[in-house]
Amino acid sequence: MGKRVLIVDDSSIMRKMIRKTIEAENHIIVGEARSGREAIQLYTDLKPDLVTMDITMREVDGFAAAREILEGDPEARIIFLSNLDEEKYSRAAMALGAKGYVNKHRSKEILPLMESA
Repeated sequence: MGKRVLIVDDSSIMRKMIRKTIEAENHIIVGEARSGREAIQLYTDLKPDLVTMDITMREVDGFAAAREILEGDPEARIIFLSNLDEEKYSRAAMALGAKGYVNKHRSKEILPLMESA
C-alpha cells in the first residue's frame, strides 16, 4: 500500500509535478499546502505518512514549518524538494531531522527516499 503524502510548495506547477510523480507509484496525496503555515495546520489535521516540503515560501518557510511539525511529532517524515544550493541546504535539512533533500529538477529521486522513510 502506498504512503499518504502531504505536498507543500508555493508553486502550483511544482505541486502538480510532484503529485504526478508520487501518484504514479501508487502513493496517495492527502493534501496540498501553499505555505509553511498551511503545512503545519494540514499536517495536524491529516496526519500524513510523509511530507514533501519546499524551502522558500512566504509567511513561514519550509525549515520553520518542518521544525514546528517535528516539535509536535518527532516521528514526522519530511523530505525537502528545492532548487537551492544542494550541499548547503541538504546539510541543514538533515540536521533538522529531515529524511532527505532532492533537487526539484530531479524530483523522481524522491521515490527511493519515500520507500526508506
